Amino acid sequence: MRTSILKKTILPALAIIPGIIGLYSCSKSKSDPSNNVIIKTDTTVKPVYALVWSDEFDEANIDDTKWGFDLGNLGVNNEKEFYQAKNASISNGNLVITANKELVSGQPYTSARMKTQDKFSMTYGRIEARIKMPMGQGMWPAFWMLGANINTVSWPTCGELDIMEHINATNVIYGTMHWNGGSGHVSYGSTTMTTPADYHVYAIEWDAKQIRWYVDNTLYQTGNILGNINNTGAFHLPFFILLNLAVGGDFPGAAVDESILPASMYVDYVRVYKQTN
Repeated sequence: MRTSILKKTILPALAIIPGIIGLYSCSKSKSDPSNNVIIKTDTTVKPVYALVWSDEFDEANIDDTKWGFDLGNLGVNNEKEFYQAKNASISNGNLVITANKELVSGQPYTSARMKTQDKFSMTYGRIEARIKMPMGQGMWPAFWMLGANINTVSWPTCGELDIMEHINATNVIYGTMHWNGGSGHVSYGSTTMTTPADYHVYAIEWDAKQIRWYVDNTLYQTGNILGNINNTGAFHLPFFILLNLAVGGDFPGAAVDESILPASMYVDYVRVYKQTN
């Protein structure tokens, strides 16, 4: 998200290998993190991850010990939404963020933007969410992270990790890192194809050497941060998590297809793992 300014039993460990394919269902049923099929394709020592934080969205209401909200129009990216907490809710084991045609404080649309700022942040690990997204011109859902020091150093010096962004009605998923390269904002990213209207697992694996982007455990991009190369020191500090559905803006374009509204982004779960080996 470009920023201009089980019940189920969750077992404590998950093994993921870079370059593997895990099997995730695209139907609406939550998977135990230990049930992924792992196929070894090389002799690399596989990371072992332990679950340290999650929200399964199985309660009646959003857990305010885990999530806060950004409110209002944030004045970024020429977006057209007014963020309010009531546009986020829990339904059938999902977090549901809904964009509506609703005039509030001069903005023609409303939506929600949630964050773990001042509640949970982390450095290194695997961060994943199972999400399905609305399809239509002007929709801009995102699952992303910002440096926890943003209020001190501001953006882009704090760093930003876009685990997943999607715009409009395309099948393209964007994964991007943003930071201050020394003389201002720089970014590095790539794309992959999927079916965003279905559930998929979007993830990064982040360590002191690399940040790796995955869709359904298929690796599609790697960013090098070893030794703070290219002034990437921000990515060795704590980050917090955000989920939002923007409407319009520089990335999707100014036009909004109002015929699709209300439109919702569904999040089955968010899970965070730390590497233990």
